[in-house]
Amino acid sequence: MEPRIQYAKTSDGVNIAFWTLGEGMPVVEMPAGEFSHIQLEWQTSHMRGWYEGLAKKRMLVHYDGRGRGLSDRDATDYSLEAEMLDLKAVVDRLGLDRFALIGLFGHGPVAINYAVQHPEQVSHLILWMAVSRGSDESPKLRAMNELRDADWNLYTRALAGLFGGQPEEVTAAATYLRECVTPEVAKAIDDASREFDVAHLLPKVTSPTLVFHRREYQFLDLNVSRSIVAQIPDARLVLLDGGSAFAYIGDMDAALDAVDEFLGEGEQASGAETPTAGAFRTILFTDIEGSTAMTQRLGDAKAREVLREHERITRECLRAHGGAEVKTMGDGFMASFGSAVKALECAVAIQQAFAEHNESAPERILVRVGLNAGEPIAEEQDLFGTAVIRAARIAALAQGGEILAANVVRELAEGKGFLFGDRGEVALRGFDDPVRLFEVRWQEEL
Repeated sequence: MEPRIQYAKTSDGVNIAFWTLGEGMPVVEMPAGEFSHIQLEWQTSHMRGWYEGLAKKRMLVHYDGRGRGLSDRDATDYSLEAEMLDLKAVVDRLGLDRFALIGLFGHGPVAINYAVQHPEQVSHLILWMAVSRGSDESPKLRAMNELRDADWNLYTRALAGLFGGQPEEVTAAATYLRECVTPEVAKAIDDASREFDVAHLLPKVTSPTLVFHRREYQFLDLNVSRSIVAQIPDARLVLLDGGSAFAYIGDMDAALDAVDEFLGEGEQASGAETPTAGAFRTILFTDIEGSTAMTQRLGDAKAREVLREHERITRECLRAHGGAEVKTMGDGFMASFGSAVKALECAVAIQQAFAEHNESAPERILVRVGLNAGEPIAEEQDLFGTAVIRAARIAALAQGGEILAANVVRELAEGKGFLFGDRGEVALRGFDDPVRLFEVRWQEEL
């Protein structure tokens, strides 16, 4: 299924298109210089293979920079600072506390600069055929840029030839390049990137760094990559065979294996953590109201279609707000959050998403949501204990379209702008002491 295009707004008012794919540790891949179109890239089989490979064990985030692809095309500022705003907007929109960052080609300086400015966020830095100074581009690339200014169609055809492949594939690649950006914006982005210079920041990078270089690539000298590795502490160089500029052409599996080894299959970022024993967590349960009656009314096949839509919407909200899916129970989810605020934001987003869905869907989906917080017991990727049972009981008391939260959750989120309605003390099945519950009034957040 094609990822859903979403938007984040920068602090200077530019709408940035992005999508997410997969679950787990967040990895943010930046645009490839002036050429980016996240929808067309997904629709191209070999590009899609690269993204699916990256997202196999983690959550991949990919976005179009300003002036490119599906992002706002009327931007005029393409400075290093402006490109940083694009990245920050997407990261903030998804609420990512910690993530791996992939910087490509002439926009490597943006990734390097961000990693230095936000070391607490960037768990790993991956640089693909990247430079630290725009002036490090080769004379051959400057000659290509002269062709760009003279004949846009011929330039995109020549550039597409670097992809390799049969003539029809080159033609398709040239068409893709022309869809990414206008020649005027391509020149503006390229001119701005030539002024990028973060070489002096390389020794200040504290994130573990992986630098990729292809041995036969014509437009970047190997010494440029070696210099970056030499100056960044804890950096290493991976040399790949071939001359393609792109990871998805050539030995893609070798590149993906290097990424997997570097990131570590079991490592998790704080944006979507694996539950740990003794950790204080906010537990969220969802449940579809009337799911049994719906199945009897629609039949198994059609009811399953509704449930798949429920799963898609809920998982998108969990990914967007850093929730770790613990398990699904067919018509409901159990999720865990390191932050009560993020759990409440996710609960509100879930109800808002289903309300929007119900406006036009032939079959309405009404979801109950319950939240509690405590120190559950973690065992074999599951959570157990009093905190979990109370959260499930609270969800069972909610009505469709309602969010109920224990008082401990309300106290943890005090002063964060949520609207709570006191439902008083309620006796939960199986517990001697009552729990004070609050309704989260999400409709007023619309």
